Amino acid sequence: MSLSRLLAPGPADAVVPPSGHTAWLTLFTAGAMTFLAVFALALALASGRLAERWAGALERTATVRLSAPEDQIDRQVKAVLALLSTTPGIASARALDEEEQRKLLEPWFGPDLPVQALPLPRLIEVVEDGAGYDAEGLRLRLTAEAPGAVLDDHARWRRPLAVAAARLVLLGWLSIGLIGLTMAAMITLAANAALAANAQVIRVLRLVGARDSYIARAFVRRFTLRALAGAGVGAVAGMIGIAALPGAEAAGGFLTGLGFQGAGWLLPLLLPFLAGGVAFAATRAAAFRKLREFH
Repeated sequence: MSLSRLLAPGPADAVVPPSGHTAWLTLFTAGAMTFLAVFALALALASGRLAERWAGALERTATVRLSAPEDQIDRQVKAVLALLSTTPGIASARALDEEEQRKLLEPWFGPDLPVQALPLPRLIEVVEDGAGYDAEGLRLRLTAEAPGAVLDDHARWRRPLAVAAARLVLLGWLSIGLIGLTMAAMITLAANAALAANAQVIRVLRLVGARDSYIARAFVRRFTLRALAGAGVGAVAGMIGIAALPGAEAAGGFLTGLGFQGAGWLLPLLLPFLAGGVAFAATRAAAFRKLREFH
């Protein structure tokens, strides 16, 4: 039986009550689940962007930490910078000044940290080119030139961040899957309730020669349209909620840009059609199963 035939209006529509608890249950379930699915979708997409941003920020950079006696630190910084400038695969290298180091430590120690009075290592920012460099070879050269120099290529930071972002993406899509299953379960319960409430009418229709496909079509059409309507409202409400969230700049980067960008705003509009498909499949299966019980 085709989808278009099942959704086509017919005289059997009178079998399904146009209002009542099953109608409200279907509308509310589809709307609420779609509303939650919009946020789950936004979480999945934002986590993917976050992973790309983290990888892009750390992949091409490294840091050299240099510790040395105060009377030797400037000389060793110059020696390390000279070494880095001749290392294949390194595009640029520069030593961070006291103000930059203060900003790096400010989130932990506050803005009044006396950087110049603390025995902090000097930090040298290294940016690699597209070809990359030999990290192990560079470490050996740094040890020979400045024994207190340590190369940090951010590998130990990249791996946990990449894993965390990948798990957030998986969690977002898993949430959407669970939301779909929950919607299917609730709509199945509502369809079963409607079928049970109209058992006498269904028996009368059978007596006058109505087939199960004819009766099921009415239930599938009504419940699918109700799910489409409820999911449409839920999707719009979810998009409004996402749009009302503060941006990454206003939130200090905490939300990491949770939301949709560009053509991504069209993706939530697909959710009502997915909800309709879920309702169609769930109601069709429930209708034919329940109708078999009436034999």
